[in-house]
Amino acid sequence: MTFSWKRVNAILLKDYKDFSRNMAVSVVIFLPPIMAAIYGRMGVNSIESHYMVFNMAFAMVATFVQSCLIAEEKEKNTLRGLMLSPASTAEILSGKSLLSFLLTIFVILLSALFSEYSPQNIGIVTVAIVLSSLFYIGLGTLLGLYAKSVMEASVLVLPIMIIFSFGTFITALAEKYPVLKVAEYLPNVQLLEVAIKVEANAGFADILLNLGIITIWIIIISALTVMVYRKRMMD
Repeated sequence: MTFSWKRVNAILLKDYKDFSRNMAVSVVIFLPPIMAAIYGRMGVNSIESHYMVFNMAFAMVATFVQSCLIAEEKEKNTLRGLMLSPASTAEILSGKSLLSFLLTIFVILLSALFSEYSPQNIGIVTVAIVLSSLFYIGLGTLLGLYAKSVMEASVLVLPIMIIFSFGTFITALAEKYPVLKVAEYLPNVQLLEVAIKVEANAGFADILLNLGIITIWIIIISALTVMVYRKRMMD
């Protein structure tokens, strides 16, 4: 079966209608730009502050919105019909992820504009942000497949918001608590390291390891998502 963008577009349009009608979910996209605007007016312009807002956008938009869209499909019993449709797994997961991806990129661009963030190498930062978006959307899809309702999905996402929005502060405690050194390999921490290296005029060769770690996270979360999705098809 060939990949059909027509099916993907149909799923995207359906998700957009569901998203626009659910104010409890759609309102979260305004929070990161508002925080970025506040930081910008206060003159807070450190790399850490910029990326705390960006990581918050990933957790609130890419993960939260995505998990709620999937959970809502399950709650209404429409996801099962989608699974039994002629659309392939790749088409369904791509269509269900496209809206979250577009919203995430839009929110991050808006946040960067409001906080007046201008990286030294926009190409490297763009690649890192796109890869990070794929990880968080995959995580949101996985949580949505596990959740039985939108309310349950909202609860499951809360720890993710805390860990990935403010997780960079955990690394500051790593010297005192060595067990926390594992946090250095989290995608949000790797993204921050990329940004710091970029400000020091690093090139692609200097950040390949960081991008590689983020890519490994994407592969792991994608494999888990496909496994859970196919299990739901069999249920």
